[in-house]
Amino acid sequence: MRSLLRRLPIETYVISFTVALWIALSLATPNFLTESNISNMMRQTSIAAIVAIGVMCTIVIAGIDLSVGSVVAFCGVLFAQMCAHGLALPLAALITLAAGLLVGATNAFAIGRLGIPAFIVTLAGLQVYRGLALLLSGGMTVGGLPPSVKDFARGTTILPNLFWAMLAVGVAVHYLLRYTRTGRYLYAMGSNAEATRRQGINTFRITMVAYVLSSSLAALAGILLVSRLSIASPSMANAYELQAIAAAVVGGASLFGGRGTVLGAVVGAVLFTTMSNAAVLLSVDPFWEMVLEGLLIALVVYLDNLQKRRQSGG
Repeated sequence: MRSLLRRLPIETYVISFTVALWIALSLATPNFLTESNISNMMRQTSIAAIVAIGVMCTIVIAGIDLSVGSVVAFCGVLFAQMCAHGLALPLAALITLAAGLLVGATNAFAIGRLGIPAFIVTLAGLQVYRGLALLLSGGMTVGGLPPSVKDFARGTTILPNLFWAMLAVGVAVHYLLRYTRTGRYLYAMGSNAEATRRQGINTFRITMVAYVLSSSLAALAGILLVSRLSIASPSMANAYELQAIAAAVVGGASLFGGRGTVLGAVVGAVLFTTMSNAAVLLSVDPFWEMVLEGLLIALVVYLDNLQKRRQSGG
């Protein structure tokens, strides 16, 4: 049994557990497999998965991004303010994405050029961008948005539009990681940054790619979240950074770098969304949900360590 646990990839356990949970929930409550509930879960998962995919890119290079939840809130409020003041929706979206790109570039510069640890840089960003969201909104919810803002997130083209947005992001990032030189360098840097540097690879550029992706996808998630809610609040996306990191790690990304996949991040997001949905449908105390999520993360890290010992011959 122990040797079997060592052989199977982490994603196998997570997918199996998620499927088992779906089967159990379909038997436990008639409301789980309804069209409205599944559509709602797909919309919720899509936004969470987009954030998790971005964070996974920083974890691959042995970094971390604790600022994404605040970036979602800041960019969401920025987008809503521009729309509420009559700016054309496409232009508001482009400016918001540019703001996210700038946040990522700033993080990468502080980490790659100034030598400040990623944990400290992004922890500071967690405070800074949440504060900017509060300043930009005056601490109030931003409403009065034009009806066109909600059209995309609430629309459906066979499947919810938010799902298609997540799928497009996932395919693009998967292609970058698996089929481009930059993607190979991201994994190489996470495995051994010094060896990567000695091979003449520009590790600062790789750091820039990872953190720009993370913050840009957080900005996109902010736009989509505002579209879904039709309002923006400076307190929205609270703890998104922890959920995104958890989804990436549960999906097989290693906090020591060098490993992580788009599929894993998406599967992790699906699992946590399912657990949250189950808590609501079964009237489970949300505090127990937090306990179970924490235990699940600990179990996945344990399985990850088993695999590392096998690979190292331990």
